[in-house]
Amino acid sequence: MDIIGIGVPCVDILTVVEKMPKADSGSSMLDFNRQGGGNVATAIVAAARLGTNAGFVGLSGTCVNSKFIRDDFEYNNVDISRSKMIEGASNFSVILSDLETKGRAIVYKGDNLRHIGAEELDKDYITSAKILHLENCSEIGKTAATWMREAGKKVAYDVAGYSEQMKNFVPYIDYFIGSEYYYRGAFGEANSMADYEKNCKIVAESGPEIVVFTLGSRGSVGYTKSEGFFFEESFKVNVFDTLGAGDVYHGAYLAGLIKGYNAREAARFANAVCAIKVCYIGGRAGIPTFDIVDKFIKTGEIDDADLKQRVDYYKNKWLYGG
Repeated sequence: MDIIGIGVPCVDILTVVEKMPKADSGSSMLDFNRQGGGNVATAIVAAARLGTNAGFVGLSGTCVNSKFIRDDFEYNNVDISRSKMIEGASNFSVILSDLETKGRAIVYKGDNLRHIGAEELDKDYITSAKILHLENCSEIGKTAATWMREAGKKVAYDVAGYSEQMKNFVPYIDYFIGSEYYYRGAFGEANSMADYEKNCKIVAESGPEIVVFTLGSRGSVGYTKSEGFFFEESFKVNVFDTLGAGDVYHGAYLAGLIKGYNAREAARFANAVCAIKVCYIGGRAGIPTFDIVDKFIKTGEIDDADLKQRVDYYKNKWLYGG
């Protein structure tokens, strides 16, 4: 196995409008869809779409959304043989994105199910991966990360937000991929690339061999001791929906490392994958294959026949397929 993720899967019910409606008003839908979601879950889907052998470990319930979650992993060639189904309803979100601001409003029903426990993990399965991708820095994360370290394998983390608990977990991480929110929580606003470089080095001193921060539409920055500091600018596209872009970046970055890219090359590759993804609704429909990304990087063109089929698949499965 190349990459295994441990996380909480969910379902995203998606709507795109021209302009966010005000209270007591309405807006016509430009598009709608239903897709799988979740930070690590979507990252693992991205990694699988890009040609890696990927697996996901987590819990799903017994509701209609839960069946969709499991079906979606299988549709995207993600191994879920060590995931479990328990009584209850899986998490879901209702998301309204607008083209005017490229922003979104999210209403979610979370914590429907408990998180999978460390005692439920299959150690041999987890350590069969080259990279373990995490979103939880509590006991389950520490247990799985320790197993990987003892096996000489790598640990990646979706570092979404800053907290003291997260800061204390950094020494367990080999591939630290953080958001702007973590950066601001830890260091405040960056006034220059010199600030990013200085603070990437501070994170690296805590243990990670690769440190990356995603900067949304600007691209991403990173640092390794062997390569130094780098900035990779984003690719310019007509953005339709940014939902899930960060999650997809994580999966694409790890897929790039599996393919043998260095830290900077993986960042450019992940930027390209995200640029394609944001042209389509939702976090998963627009995830490209490796060949689509390769052509886009070389020519700037998106070979979109497969991606349009994916959008239709998700929409039709919601409307007609259960």
